[in-house]
Amino acid sequence: MAGTGPGKVVLIAGPTASGKSGMALEIARRRGGMIINADSMQVYRELRIITARPTLEEEREVPHALYGFVPAAEAYSVGRYVLDAARAIAAARKQGLLPIVVGGTGLYFKALLEGLSPIPAIDPGVRERWRRRGDEEGPQALHALLRDVDPEAAQRLMPTDKQRLVRALEVAESTGRTLSAWQKEPGQPVLDEAETVRLLVVADREALMQHIDARFDGMLSAGVLEEVRDFARLGLSEELPSVRAHGVRPLLAHLRGDLSLEEAAEGSKAETRQYAKRQVTWHRRNMMSWRHISTQQMESYSADIFAFID
Repeated sequence: MAGTGPGKVVLIAGPTASGKSGMALEIARRRGGMIINADSMQVYRELRIITARPTLEEEREVPHALYGFVPAAEAYSVGRYVLDAARAIAAARKQGLLPIVVGGTGLYFKALLEGLSPIPAIDPGVRERWRRRGDEEGPQALHALLRDVDPEAAQRLMPTDKQRLVRALEVAESTGRTLSAWQKEPGQPVLDEAETVRLLVVADREALMQHIDARFDGMLSAGVLEEVRDFARLGLSEELPSVRAHGVRPLLAHLRGDLSLEEAAEGSKAETRQYAKRQVTWHRRNMMSWRHISTQQMESYSADIFAFID
């Protein structure tokens, strides 16, 4: 790791399709690094193409961790991610490699740097009861209940987000304290900010939207429709996070005959464009202290990026 202190960890965040994975790959090549995933959808085994995971060739070129290691039938959580990422960072250091954590899931970076709230284990009976009510009554009814139990969480959560609504209600009942209150408790960070190099890729909005569209066209050529067809055969619940990967539902609708391929492609692109806009907003609010890297700097891998890392 020429020039990089043994305790350093490089964090690279940015919106989807901004080129941050390519930047991580170049840094790993030049500095002897291990690339560690921080994207909540790229963890799922069955969804390589539609989540824009690194290619097999890229994974062979430099070590990668936390990509495609979770079955789509499981609901992966930020709590599991913190533990897995800590182990991956430790493994990279043990091998003398520079840990490079890259992705677009802001909550993963927040958890690494700030820790998670110390919420106690939930009573299994309480959890099962709220999940059953969610299935029977639907998320709108849960959201109405949550407005009385935890108004702060209800304001923050979408009325359609059954998984998180169930979580807020089960925490309140099982612990006697609202999720909002627990989330204000300080957690134990995995990383000290002083040991990190934090890079935020800032992309031109119009160029980013064009790149998103072009990337999806490339996914179609790479066989994404077959990937989603195989995924559909798993018969998974629509409540699972993997089924909410951007582009999956429009392509599933096409495979059912509900949409033309052109309509499904446009729906997939629109989902991803909206997601990128939300990411940019989140990054702007939560990552002001990070070193901002323009796409122009990134594409040229300018010397100041490596000077900053070193």
